Amino acid sequence: VFKQLASLLSKCDVSIHLVEVSPKLSEIQALVLTGGKVQLNPEDESAYMKGVSKTGIPIFWYRDIQDVPPGYSFYLAHEFFDALPIHKFQRTEKGWREVLVDIDPAVPDQLRFVLSPSSTPASVNFIQPEETRDHVEVCPEAGVVIQRLACRIEKDGGAALVADYGHNGTKTDTFRGFRNHKLHDVLTAPGTADLTADVDFSYLRKMTQGRTATLGPIKQREFLKNMGIDLRVQVLLQNAHDTATQEQLRNSYDMLMNPEKMGDCFHFFALLPHHRLVHPEKKDKPESKSPLLPVAGFGELLLK
Repeated sequence: VFKQLASLLSKCDVSIHLVEVSPKLSEIQALVLTGGKVQLNPEDESAYMKGVSKTGIPIFWYRDIQDVPPGYSFYLAHEFFDALPIHKFQRTEKGWREVLVDIDPAVPDQLRFVLSPSSTPASVNFIQPEETRDHVEVCPEAGVVIQRLACRIEKDGGAALVADYGHNGTKTDTFRGFRNHKLHDVLTAPGTADLTADVDFSYLRKMTQGRTATLGPIKQREFLKNMGIDLRVQVLLQNAHDTATQEQLRNSYDMLMNPEKMGDCFHFFALLPHHRLVHPEKKDKPESKSPLLPVAGFGELLLK
């Protein structure tokens, strides 16, 4: 995209800032984006690595969102929140109890889940009074990050788009492990599997504390439909001259859009400044309010 917009971007002060804690992944990113031409631990900067993309855009790497310089920014969190650590809670006859990890006395070297015998600081502080579910997962770190994003957008403008597995405050036990793209017991061989928990978008919305407007969550198939995926795939199919490529395109489309695959489990959620969703006041003719500009992905795509 940056390559296609090169003539426009050359007149703009645009830079890319990646928050990445994994040394291995930042290496791969640097190779893909800059061809491996990077400077480690640049002086006078909070970034731990910097470089220039193949299209001439400066790129910086950070370990924490707080280290990213402030300013008008678009934040993209793609499968970011689902990887953050969670607390699990279970409602009992004695009140909320935290789900903890313990050594199984019956099986050597095996872990098990147990309920805390009494309330914990987390169970006292992280459960909302109006909670109706019997089992809840809370990610305090996600709340902190979304607060920081909301503060930045309120102060400097811009927007944030979150794309992740999640729900709107309805699901309960979603903590699971994946190894080689297959489900894996989270307590077996710790450190060898990807651990994930669905993002509670209702919690993220609450943690913005009204600093920004929020949109979504909406299902991936709706978001991509609104972004014109049907038209895009038609064009790609017309330009694909071999059946193997066409088949790959159809399979990829199905993976993204099929409700049984990623279409319904992946969601999109956005933060915007409040003024973006408010009609500009027209003093002379208040009744002739112009329609609000649609927000890409969150409104139906109408082709004239």
